Amino acid sequence: MPGVLPDGETVPVDGSLPPAATSAVGARGFGVYLHVPFCASRCGYCDFNTYTAAELGGGASREEFADTVLAELRLAARVLGDTPPKRVDTVFVGGGTPTLLPADDLARILDEIDRTWGLAPDAEVTTEANPESVTPASLKALRAAGYTRISLGMQSASPGVLAILDRTHSAGRATAAALEARDAGFDHVNLDLIYGTPGESAEDFAASLDQVVAAGVDHVSAYALIVEDGTRMAARMRRGELPYPSDDVAADRYLAAETALGAAGFSWYEVSNWARTPAARCRHNLLYWTGADWWGLGPGAHSHVGGVRWWNVKHPTAYAQRLAAGASPGLAREVLTRDEAHMEDVMLRLRLASGLSLDVLDEAGRAGAARALSDGLLAPGEYEAGRAVLTLRGRLLADAVVRDLLP
Repeated sequence: MPGVLPDGETVPVDGSLPPAATSAVGARGFGVYLHVPFCASRCGYCDFNTYTAAELGGGASREEFADTVLAELRLAARVLGDTPPKRVDTVFVGGGTPTLLPADDLARILDEIDRTWGLAPDAEVTTEANPESVTPASLKALRAAGYTRISLGMQSASPGVLAILDRTHSAGRATAAALEARDAGFDHVNLDLIYGTPGESAEDFAASLDQVVAAGVDHVSAYALIVEDGTRMAARMRRGELPYPSDDVAADRYLAAETALGAAGFSWYEVSNWARTPAARCRHNLLYWTGADWWGLGPGAHSHVGGVRWWNVKHPTAYAQRLAAGASPGLAREVLTRDEAHMEDVMLRLRLASGLSLDVLDEAGRAGAARALSDGLLAPGEYEAGRAVLTLRGRLLADAVVRDLLP
């Protein structure tokens, strides 16, 4: 989860939600997110809520983590009470490095989620993993426990780029792990790429794309490097040790990804995500992007139920202490206004290949859509059918298009 949490109103000690928020839980889908905050080492670009062993105090050990999470799950069951979701459509375990936890702990948490709310028969269950944190045996154990999808942090095939990002795995380990995951029986395998790292050449990125395609995965995420304040990489750039990322280079890399992945049979379904088939799309992320409900377990995790969004305390020790005292780990929350919900809906849906209905826009927004169409940023055929769908050029300028469609 991001390193900086917003301000908000206080979460009740018991974590209770307004009745209006729980009246239709799961009507648009329901997911569970679990944030595992442990990492073996900290990558220089990372601003997520992660901790190495040396940074953790008492009550926050890996050995105790699963039991602490299950305490929050019991609290969640009490909060949702008589109006639980009919089923859990998706579970996503992120981090950090979730696979630093024993596979048995990840299996136990998934089993308790199933006992609490019930997993849908076709539930998508994802865990993130660093390539060096899994083995054929651990992958088989996770698959046997019910995990159906794995997302591996490859980032690059270039040893030099991996070194600048402070990644510890070797250049070929990510694709090897992807093949091992396939052999273990995972239905879907994703590889994550980061492009635009200082020192990365066009040839480096082309080699990364070649390796991704050769690995036989059915999903690829590719994100431009973002330099976050407070990270080691940001400090190196301020000192002049590394150049800042170039927007022009990032655009070139994105176009290269679209070309290579398209030629290999992938289709974009969100600006930064490509899948070989509709079934390979990440259904959990689609819940986020389409305004569904989810409960976020773990330190710093965010949740959203019925227009109420809240976030947990960040530090694992504070998280454990609150739950041990029988209190919600929620730090703060916000109740989205109609205008805020509309703004988020426009921002997120426009990034999808399915686009946004023009009917949800006000007069100024429709005028902005017309300008985007004339500038070649929206697809003419979709526009005539009543939808705003980004062209390839529009995907490069998605943020600007969003600004044009909002008041």
